[in-house]
Amino acid sequence: MWRDRWFTVAVVGAVLSCLACLTPAAVLMLGVLGLGAWTRRLDVILLPVLFAFVVLAAYRLRLARRRTP
Repeated sequence: MWRDRWFTVAVVGAVLSCLACLTPAAVLMLGVLGLGAWTRRLDVILLPVLFAFVVLAAYRLRLARRRTP
């Protein structure tokens, strides 16, 4: 059975970045690390990362479907 590791990375990355956008976990972790001032710009970073992982997952899924007859 063929596995696509990039697809797995993309799905896991999309889920993690979505959770970071929707929960205050990222805010708490940045506060613990002393980087609480970055929380106001968190969406500027996390939303493009989420978009990139979703695009990567869609691309790899399309590639996998094209290879399978």
